[in-house]
Amino acid sequence: MSKSLNLIKDPIGLLLRRIAIPASVGTLFQTLFNVVDTYFAGKISPEALSALAKSFPIYFIIVAACVGVTVGGTSLIANSIGEKNKENVLIYFAQTIIYGIILSIIITFIGLYYGADIFAMMGSSNEVINLGLQYTNVIFSGSVVFITVVALNSLLHAEGDTKTFRNVLILSFILNIFLNPLFIFGYGFIPPMGMTGIGVATIISQIVAFLILLVKIIKSSSIKGIIIKHFLPSSTYLTKIFFQSAPISAALFMISIGNLIILWYISSFGELATAGYGSAARFNKYYCCLY
Repeated sequence: MSKSLNLIKDPIGLLLRRIAIPASVGTLFQTLFNVVDTYFAGKISPEALSALAKSFPIYFIIVAACVGVTVGGTSLIANSIGEKNKENVLIYFAQTIIYGIILSIIITFIGLYYGADIFAMMGSSNEVINLGLQYTNVIFSGSVVFITVVALNSLLHAEGDTKTFRNVLILSFILNIFLNPLFIFGYGFIPPMGMTGIGVATIISQIVAFLILLVKIIKSSSIKGIIIKHFLPSSTYLTKIFFQSAPISAALFMISIGNLIILWYISSFGELATAGYGSAARFNKYYCCLY
């Protein structure tokens, strides 16, 4: 636990300010990250912008899983910290990572196998389907990075550290400004990738986030004493994480279904209407609920 922050003894008002404000700033920059994606997708074509909008219900499957891992891992680790049960802290942290990896394998299969069908359900043209898959196939192929990032961050959140992830989100936003045009339009030995480039830029940003959080976690006194046996899958602990995380993931999955229905209706007005809706929706709070 941070030397300057004591979740048990510090005044509630102080804790709220020091935890909530950095988290809010991080959320702002996550929203801006998505706005950057939208801006550069518009530079490709209106159809690309429509494809990015229609990728939202598919991409939100990852978001729902990540929120579940965050909520489940954070709450169980935080309870163990409050109980001063160091062994449970180590076990829940390790099992949260294992749970996230298992979940990412399932999600990757769903996204890669059913992505085209979901785009078709929203009344997409063949061009939009192809553009959308260029983006979502990259995102789902790297879903393990997304979920591992939030699994690592669950320990920091449980300790009351929201500043580290805030800094990671700010850095990701800055990286995205440079990586998007680099991979979309190409430069030097890097070929132009179009919509695939948006996905590649996102994955690279997530890898950087993973490395920063990993270094922070390794230096944390909270995981001193962690060994390989803590990472051996335990049905008991995995089940507890599942039941802690499943309700919020299911609720957010319903948001994905709702947006799929909305986009299906909007598609009847054409891909330009969908592109316009998608641009506006990037400011919607649900895009940043992962954090």
